[in-house]
Amino acid sequence: MVDTNRDLYPSRTLHRVPMFDRLDPVVHGGAGDGPLDREQLHRYERDGFLFLPSFFGADAVEHFRGELQRLMSNPALGMEDGVITEPGSQEIRSVFAVHKRSRVFNHLCRHPFLLTAARQILGSDVYVHQSRINYKPGFEGKGFNWHSDFETWHTEDGMPYMRAVSCSIILTPNTEFNGPLMLIPGSHRHFVPCVGETPEDNYRTSLQKQDTGVPDRETLTKLVRQAGGIQAPKGEPGSVLFFDCNVLHGSNANMSPVPRSNVFFVYNSVANAPRRPYGASKPRPSFLSERSDVRPLAEAGTSEDR
Repeated sequence: MVDTNRDLYPSRTLHRVPMFDRLDPVVHGGAGDGPLDREQLHRYERDGFLFLPSFFGADAVEHFRGELQRLMSNPALGMEDGVITEPGSQEIRSVFAVHKRSRVFNHLCRHPFLLTAARQILGSDVYVHQSRINYKPGFEGKGFNWHSDFETWHTEDGMPYMRAVSCSIILTPNTEFNGPLMLIPGSHRHFVPCVGETPEDNYRTSLQKQDTGVPDRETLTKLVRQAGGIQAPKGEPGSVLFFDCNVLHGSNANMSPVPRSNVFFVYNSVANAPRRPYGASKPRPSFLSERSDVRPLAEAGTSEDR
């Protein structure tokens, strides 16, 4: 194992540093190690993401959406830690640590398929590094700038390696009109260092509008050309998207009256727990980066079910 005190992915530099190839594997397990077959693992390794349309049925989706409405209807929600509003309004943008706020989402993050697929991709036991609902309200939901999650988790949380996978479950239709997630296929194979020191408590503004840790336009243009374009996995509620921690992604504003609500679980290898931040003066709060409970996550319904 490489010394975790060494910064393998320097970023937030004073001067521009060219992108370089990632130093970590994309897929750690094989076709016999979990529910994903050889072709699915190949697509994930090649593109940096895997989309499974309409994975959950209508009854399950209704259950998840009911829990979403229960959480969102809490009048005090906007005043709680880990709840982010849209810039310039009181509309909810993101709710973090949802697997700790909700029994329903706690069970969902430990769904046997989701959990074993994450273990298969990462080749180890996993825990939830971060969970959130991105609730992009109709007409009011702003976009997310292009970024690599790993760049932030590395510099601001101290995640040493690219050994984490995000799982997004669509709760409302994701269409071309309501700001679906956009990804640059193949961009996960490169690390793009970003320019600019991390401001103190950067998360207080970056979760509304990210300016630090954003790749330069020249590099983005090059990666989009290499990929042959941008992809936006759109689909009906219940669809599932797995995407690599380092794939470049973003989204446009919601121009429609229909909200775009997705729940995200970030599975991190237990061998990849955060250390001291590589590019910030102190770690971010626990609702953004779990540091105290990095025990292997148990499947829902087992004897270890919490």
